[in-house]
Amino acid sequence: MTADNQPPTSSSMLCNAAAGAVAGVLAATFVCPLDVIKTRFQVHGLPQLNGGSIRGSLIVGSLQQIVRKDGFRGMYRGLSPTIIALLPNWAVYFTVYDWLKGSLSSDGSHQLSFGANMIAASGAGVATTIVTNPLWVVKTRLQTQGMRRVVMPYRGTLSALMRIGREEGIRGLYSGLVPAMAGISHVAIQFPAYEKIKGYLARRDNIEVDQLGARDVAVASSVSKVFASTLTYPHEVVRARLQEQGHHSEKRYSGMVDCIKKVFEREGIPGFYRGCATNLLRTTPAAVITFTTFEMIHRLLLDSFPPPPPILSK
Repeated sequence: MTADNQPPTSSSMLCNAAAGAVAGVLAATFVCPLDVIKTRFQVHGLPQLNGGSIRGSLIVGSLQQIVRKDGFRGMYRGLSPTIIALLPNWAVYFTVYDWLKGSLSSDGSHQLSFGANMIAASGAGVATTIVTNPLWVVKTRLQTQGMRRVVMPYRGTLSALMRIGREEGIRGLYSGLVPAMAGISHVAIQFPAYEKIKGYLARRDNIEVDQLGARDVAVASSVSKVFASTLTYPHEVVRARLQEQGHHSEKRYSGMVDCIKKVFEREGIPGFYRGCATNLLRTTPAAVITFTTFEMIHRLLLDSFPPPPPILSK
């Protein structure tokens, strides 16, 4: 094996995992209140206040409604499973993504074509979705249970996982998996776009990509996130509605196709974009925090724990 094709070392993979986990948790904590609102919009549509839909400052009105009904803790409902999910989510994603980039790169430079980058991003997305889907089911249930009458509400992440597994089995824990897999198209668009924008900014300043400052990383992450989120948002609505319906509640949808059909018949195209504006307000700063934090921590860790010299073939 030549130095050019040296695979990722265990130290570089640990740096990827650690930086990804820290970045994901910071972003999730920052935007959790908006995530609660977005999930409720997706599942239940626009909230009602004083006999009518909230207009004007929709986000502020929704936050006030949540605080009035569920207290301050209501704004952070579902944060625990979100953090628990994001620890492996970004750790797995960035690690697998970097490994696939190195495997698909012919010269070991990690500089790929748009198509090869889509393959790496999609592969990492599949691995991450399979690992974390049960925790996203729990997050959705916890965030929406305050809006519906339930005989026995979930007390927390662990109890919810155990109850769903006991009452609904594997199928319940992996409800919404098909649209979640369809959502891999999101990262398949976002990450190649992110890499291309970083490459453009680096060429503009005549520097290497890993020398870009935090501001340029923030620009690349925000633009790529808005672009990908707008194109792929409908799958999030379908996934949230499938994950929200429980085993004992009256099932509104028999599956993904049935959900798509009913949402279109009852709400039209706008139904697939419920909460999209809130989602962009949530995901754009989350992406900036996640990617910028990841890049900076990753560089710091690599400087602190440099990989061993490559093994040259004879």
